[in-house]
Amino acid sequence: MDDDIEISFDASRLDVGVIHGFLATSYWSPGIPRAVVERAIAGSLCIGAYAGGAQVGFARLVTDRATFAYLADVFVQPEHRGRGVSRRMLAELFAHPDVQGLRRMMLATRDAHGLYAAFGFAPLAVPGRFMERHDPEVYRVGGA
Repeated sequence: MDDDIEISFDASRLDVGVIHGFLATSYWSPGIPRAVVERAIAGSLCIGAYAGGAQVGFARLVTDRATFAYLADVFVQPEHRGRGVSRRMLAELFAHPDVQGLRRMMLATRDAHGLYAAFGFAPLAVPGRFMERHDPEVYRVGGA
């Protein structure tokens, strides 16, 4: 773990420019407009990781704070990876008082299964019960 990394729920510290810059080039939300990122942050429980005051990590839970949460937009800047930053963010996020006792928490990932398994996530027990409506082109010109 890295002692020079600070973890915070303080929404006023979130650097939307950094968050948008990362998300707009990520595999899960390429081209996402800044206004959409701002709305997503406003409607979520967010956590940030900071080194020297600069934002180096981010995660958010979309949640009703009673029964359900969806983990989204977890990232750590490349130069800070491998130092336990994502684990620290997630541990604090999942320990937050507003998300205790949730019946279900979900996420989607392409390549971080091991990280999330350490927090109790597993493949869907009954995948046939779940459905999705997915529009991967929504952020292209004319979308959101």
